[in-house]
Amino acid sequence: MRKEFTELAYKSADELIFGKAKHPVTCKNGLVIGGGEVIPELNMTLPRMSISEDTMPRVLNQYTEMMTGACERAVELEAPAVCFEIELLPPCTWEPQWGIDVSKVVVDIAKEYEAKNSGLKTIVRITPVDIREGRGLEHMYHGEHWDNVMKTFRGAGKAGADLLAIESIGGKHVHDDALMMCDLPKILFALGVVGCKDMGILWEEITKIAKETGSISAGDTACGFANTAMVLGNRNLIPRTFAAVDRVMCAVRTMVAIEAGAIGPDKDCGYEGVYLKAITGTPISMEGRTSACAHSATVGNIVGAMCDMWSNESVENTRLLGGMAPTVSMEQLIYDARLFNTATKLGKADVFKQISVESDVALDPHAYILDPKVVIELSKKIVAAKGHFQRTKVAAAVTIEALKKAYGDKKLNLTSRDAAYLDIMEQQLATVPDDEEKFTAEMIKNNTTAAFVPAQYDM
Repeated sequence: MRKEFTELAYKSADELIFGKAKHPVTCKNGLVIGGGEVIPELNMTLPRMSISEDTMPRVLNQYTEMMTGACERAVELEAPAVCFEIELLPPCTWEPQWGIDVSKVVVDIAKEYEAKNSGLKTIVRITPVDIREGRGLEHMYHGEHWDNVMKTFRGAGKAGADLLAIESIGGKHVHDDALMMCDLPKILFALGVVGCKDMGILWEEITKIAKETGSISAGDTACGFANTAMVLGNRNLIPRTFAAVDRVMCAVRTMVAIEAGAIGPDKDCGYEGVYLKAITGTPISMEGRTSACAHSATVGNIVGAMCDMWSNESVENTRLLGGMAPTVSMEQLIYDARLFNTATKLGKADVFKQISVESDVALDPHAYILDPKVVIELSKKIVAAKGHFQRTKVAAAVTIEALKKAYGDKKLNLTSRDAAYLDIMEQQLATVPDDEEKFTAEMIKNNTTAAFVPAQYDM
């Protein structure tokens, strides 16, 4: 039976703070996520190279090099705890054994360094890629694509992965089309109907596998949805206000993982995680200024205000003057985590949180909707609605309202284009009926394409 969240886990924004979650997660080695300290999470990947049966020895050597360098740096800097995330590349999910082999290498090295260094706890997050797309897709929930994703999850869990996660893509084709046209009703369909349905089925299975393998069903991210919107907004290809509204709408979709049994921490690139933490009390992983190795953003400090794990997005194994890039990122993350945790020890966590928020909040709508005060106010209105469709629709409405008020009160800087689009989105949302079945039927009729096939979702 799925969980239903009808009220917030926190009474006020003052309770929302980095390093502490209402429902902390305890790993097999006793490491607690959200128990009082921020934990650095290093996300690393291969340099550009082919992955095949012939190159797999080189691939495994690359992961060995990345893990060894990062672990050595963690020991040198006397880090008490670190997490390593591997976002498996597509070939390593298409061929599950390759992904399992990568998982074994990473887990074994992490365990080896923990065993040799009594002051260090290490955990590993494995994130298979969601390959359920393309012309060869038979169905979202059975067939070769689905089976390979699940085989990879099961194998990673058996290999000793502590956390299981994914950047799922159910409804992404519809969402991509909607972004190009800034079509808010279609965004609502992609997230509140298709995406939420897909998340429920997917995460019930991942949670089942996690229980079978002794792993933790961690969480998802709207990377393929709201992050795409955020990047397009930062490049001025779509209004930034549209991207910000999309982000809060994505929170309803991403939270389905928790409803289906995941317990956190969610994925680092899911900036909507702040809403998950406020509503469910689960710990969250966030990425900010240290993710510049992968992409630029306008939320580099504010995202740290509520984080429980602090990540760098994904860094390639290339050489820098300071060493291999994953090793350098490990150092940056450890120092950032040390700042978070020292602020807590000195009784200055609230001050550090305020600085993190105030440095970004007025400069971009995406930053504004990550302010803990805004998160609490919007989350209250979201959970007051019933069902995923209504909650996603409410999320859009209340975010538009909040951004309009902030702009009118001169608390948020917006270009004239971004400000004008708030009215346009409001008008678009007014055309959406309250009847979910009627809305779904209309959207399926108008949006069935070679890329989006409703029958593949049992719709």
